[in-house]
Amino acid sequence: MDLSIVGVGHVGLVTAAVFADLGHRVVGLDDDRDKLDTLLAGDVPFHEPGLPELLERVVADGSLTFTDDLSVAVDHGEVIFVCVGTPPLPGGGPDLRFVERVGREVARHATRETVLVEKSTVPANTGVRLTQVIAHELEVRRADATAADPDDVHVHVASNPEFLREGVAVKDTAEPDRIVYGTASDYARDKLREVYAPMVERVGCPVVETDVPTAELIKHASNAFLATRLSFINAVANVCDRVGADVELVAKGMGHDARIGHAFLNAGLGYGGSCFPKDVDAFAHLARQVGYDFGLLEEVRDINVGQRQVVLDRLRDELWHLQGKTIAILGAAFKPGTDDLREAPALYLAESLLAEGATVRMYDPVALDGVAEVLPEVERIDDPLEAARGAHAAVIATEWPQIAGLDPSDLKAALDYPIVVDGRNCLDARAAIDAGLHYHGIGRGHLRVR
Repeated sequence: MDLSIVGVGHVGLVTAAVFADLGHRVVGLDDDRDKLDTLLAGDVPFHEPGLPELLERVVADGSLTFTDDLSVAVDHGEVIFVCVGTPPLPGGGPDLRFVERVGREVARHATRETVLVEKSTVPANTGVRLTQVIAHELEVRRADATAADPDDVHVHVASNPEFLREGVAVKDTAEPDRIVYGTASDYARDKLREVYAPMVERVGCPVVETDVPTAELIKHASNAFLATRLSFINAVANVCDRVGADVELVAKGMGHDARIGHAFLNAGLGYGGSCFPKDVDAFAHLARQVGYDFGLLEEVRDINVGQRQVVLDRLRDELWHLQGKTIAILGAAFKPGTDDLREAPALYLAESLLAEGATVRMYDPVALDGVAEVLPEVERIDDPLEAARGAHAAVIATEWPQIAGLDPSDLKAALDYPIVVDGRNCLDARAAIDAGLHYHGIGRGHLRVR
């Protein structure tokens, strides 16, 4: 099929590459000329394992091409996927102007029956609004006697949320655990069935076919529930610290219950990234708009933010005050496998430490260039032990293998004060204590320095 992807950021670029690899003819559209030049030069503008190799293959065989000309993309795509950003607004809702703009432009340029698919994360009933915008633009075209025959043009709006995880985005897109799409017409449903037929045949994943608002809500509900699990286990961890229990064993015991499972029960610094914080706020905002007080989501967010304060409190307990102290933060990206710093707990910690007069050093295997852009005051070091050398304490903020695999004895030898706050519970706690470190995990109050 002929597909167009509007917006080749993280979601759009991975989607475009995977669709091209399935055998579709794909055009990726973006108005950022620098980004397109980077892609045409064979580079990827962000870190995503496996994506450079996949892009090289599908670009070389002509399955995927790029353009900054909207009319080219609209003319090419019988199905057009909207993968533009929906950044948060001050009130918690998403900024949908880019989605609206795409709808207007597609309606102005379409020359045939077209399916416009929301893949960007949007609140329920965005499809209704988008359909209204498109209908208005088509009426304007039909009223213009000089316009090219628009009578046969119809734009069907559909929703097809993505569920990829940064760091494993290629695998998640190519081998999804489910495909969800919502449509308002048989035509749109049949087209999306055709788009995904090769993937369904190869992977055998379940397909959920529904209406547009339900598909939109599935994405927000999924992310909000996963965020709730993380905040729940972090609240449990705070209780564990106070009663001398081990949150890892609590989570293990819980997870053996088939109704609960083990996923997303890892206590730590809390979630970050571009999805969970934004989607939790957007879902709560949507609920308020329709007259429902979804207080649970407000608490989920508050617990998540509070986890960063737990780490700062432990540093103050150990060091008395932070003025003039040197703190090594090991890990910058919000999770391993990506260079994404959006809502990264490490940046929150760094900003708080700097505000209290501390010197901050930071290590990350892929994200230091981004740190330089947003926090130039932070000293950036490309080796974790060098970052810790002479520091008063180290905080583990991202569970990169290069950090989790550190020998506790080497870490103790590097630090000026043997203090480690393991914000991801990724070190062997007993080995750290045996090496002489003042080890602080999250929810591991049963462990004490000998």
